[in-house]
Amino acid sequence: MTTVSDRTALAEQVRARVLRAIDERADRLVALSHEIHANPEISYSEHSAAELVGRAAEEAGFTTEVGAYDVPTAVEAVAGDGDLTVAVCAEYDALPDIGHGCGHNMIAAMGVGAAGALAEVSGELGLRVKLLGTPAEEHGGGKVDLLLAGAWEDVTFSLMAHGSTGPDAPADAMRSTAVERLEIEYTGRAAHAAGAPTKGVNAGAAATVALTALGLLRQQLSPNVNVNAFVSHGGEATNIIPERAIVQAEVRAYDLDEWRELRRRVLACFEAGAIATGCSWQHRRTEHPYAPLAPHAGIAEIWDRNLVGLGRELDPDHVVGGGSTDMGNVSQVLPAIHPLVSVLGQDAVPHNAAFTAVAATPEADAAVLTGAKALALTVVDVALDERLRAELLDLHKSRPAGATRTTLDD
Repeated sequence: MTTVSDRTALAEQVRARVLRAIDERADRLVALSHEIHANPEISYSEHSAAELVGRAAEEAGFTTEVGAYDVPTAVEAVAGDGDLTVAVCAEYDALPDIGHGCGHNMIAAMGVGAAGALAEVSGELGLRVKLLGTPAEEHGGGKVDLLLAGAWEDVTFSLMAHGSTGPDAPADAMRSTAVERLEIEYTGRAAHAAGAPTKGVNAGAAATVALTALGLLRQQLSPNVNVNAFVSHGGEATNIIPERAIVQAEVRAYDLDEWRELRRRVLACFEAGAIATGCSWQHRRTEHPYAPLAPHAGIAEIWDRNLVGLGRELDPDHVVGGGSTDMGNVSQVLPAIHPLVSVLGQDAVPHNAAFTAVAATPEADAAVLTGAKALALTVVDVALDERLRAELLDLHKSRPAGATRTTLDD
């Protein structure tokens, strides 16, 4: 019979081994972060980064596949054979022109570091460790591709950590929105703009009416939602009535029901443009929609405790919101967290060239190692918490087959 003192001794031993493993790999993890940072690759083009992550996982003893689940820049690496499966996510896509202005090079190194350390103690913890290299978070939704392909079907819980600036915050302080990105196309009829304007049906005017309607709609919208749009194609020449116009739009809300209602109202604005001008119109999603984050309270609490134990101070009033992540989709279908680790002493905002510079500083390197340790220690504590472990395993066993193979409906 295992006693409390036995479990305490095991926890101390395993936690010490995890920390030591990450310290021993510190130089390699920092080098991985810097190498990905120096060669930014945008969504679905992260071939070099995927190879680097895959190679690092192989060196750590994982059975590794680059191009997993028929996604060329996805990685799956597995170690251990316990009944509790954790998926640690590693992102590595960059932003167009800006590079790693969201610090995904840091995320990749944190994930690799945590997974490698956990693999070394998987036997003692009854743990199966799955490192998932998830491409195209900035645009596209690589995690949704992997969800639909079944990457999380065998997973009990999942986690990752994201770099940030400003003070450290609790794990549940990261608030993300549902987001859908749409392309709206209007089709009219071309005609000479001066010689035969009455013979034309103006697709550009349809786009103008729609964007005006959106501007007016904003007066009645909740501050918890956001709509953005721009005309990506509006005509060919000044002397031709535009036959075709294309608008790019995105719809965001923190609440899924509110997002669905907002989507309905936004599409009505685009329909108004067609009705007013006599154009035909159609719309399509340009990428997978993202769901809001729904962090698991028990796992989040353990993360907070470990981050503080590593010398960080949490500001309970610091809330980060407005953005979106495809980790939200994961958190909607199984227990998951997506906390932040601050690059201390920095105040650059994400998606800015200043953040790109910050993401390869010594302060960012320190955040990589802290994040890797906090992730690994959180998994250790979950695995050794008999009540929480049983709860998560019960949730996993009761989950219907195919329950994680989903995206947002309308």
